[in-house]
Amino acid sequence: MNSKQAHWENIYQTKAINEVSWFQEKPKVSLAYFEKYVKDKNASIIDIGGGDSLLVDNLLALGYTNITVLDISATAIEKAKLRLGDSAQKVKWIVTDITTFVPTEKYYIWHDRAVFHFLNEEKEKQYYTSILAQSLNENGKLIIGTFAINGPIKCSGIEITQYSTELLEAKFDFLKLLESEYIDHLTPFNTTQKFVFAVLGK
Repeated sequence: MNSKQAHWENIYQTKAINEVSWFQEKPKVSLAYFEKYVKDKNASIIDIGGGDSLLVDNLLALGYTNITVLDISATAIEKAKLRLGDSAQKVKWIVTDITTFVPTEKYYIWHDRAVFHFLNEEKEKQYYTSILAQSLNENGKLIIGTFAINGPIKCSGIEITQYSTELLEAKFDFLKLLESEYIDHLTPFNTTQKFVFAVLGK
């Protein structure tokens, strides 16, 4: 286990689901994009860094049937499986670092809320964009949320890279920007974090 994995394992082993800043009981922004852009409930979906997020619960409840959840933390994945019970068998689970992930299938939706902004080295960003480009299907779309320019500069003790709509559009220049918005995320600690969300597609 490398130091990055150990860091996230420690967080998920020591904190409850609602004791982390990114917790959302209902991820309304992401779900609105799914309902707008994903009409086929059998479309292939991957949630990057989705470990203990409640997005998968909500997607299953909406009838989506082809969901993959990827996270660097085995503990986060196990927590999600326990929470979902028998429904966990309906989901494909992958424990890996996104910077070493090798996709074995194509996805219609690549969803990432608050993973990409943790990649500070250019080689990590390039790897991420290259595997995204390879694994999106011909009509695939990226739904991405990162800290905005006026948002936090650190999360969980790790420095992050802030983005604007324009910076995301430039970073994923092989896709076309479909829409974007700036969001205030209210944390469980009653603080506000500035996010930018964008949907980009082929």
